[in-house]
Formats: sequence, C-alpha cells, structure tokens
Amino acid sequence: MEFEWFDPIMIRNFIYAIFGVIVGMLSSIGTYKLVNMTTRFDIPIELEKGNLAVGVVVAGIFIMIGLIVGLIIGMSLN
Repeated sequence: MEFEWFDPIMIRNFIYAIFGVIVGMLSSIGTYKLVNMTTRFDIPIELEKGNLAVGVVVAGIFIMIGLIVGLIIGMSLN
C-alpha cells in the first residue's frame, strides 16, 4: 500500500483538526468573557492581586472547554 499525499480522508481529518482548534479557542475566550461579565469582581484585577482561587477557576474553565472540544473532535473523527 502506497502513501498518497492527497488522500481525501487525511485532508478531511486535517480540516476537522484545524476547525476544532479554532472552535476550542473561540469557546474558551467566550466562556472566560462570560464568566468575567457575570461575576461581581474583575478577573484580571484579581489575578494581578494574586488571588489563587480566581486562578483556579480560570484554569478550570480552560480545562473544561478543552476536554469538551477534544471529545467532540475525537468522536467526529471516528
């Protein structure tokens, strides 16, 4: 079996991966901004003060969105 550079399945998987990265970045930024608008405090100011709890919440947001988008991409490629 010979390797083909223009295999349609490989090109489709590459497009899915690029699209998944874009969707993941946009959803992470959107969720961060939504949480920042709905809380009573400003996240960047609290992070500058060294508030560890806010940092953990922000890290949790990014991890959650990454896991969700990763699962969606992984399931769509199978």
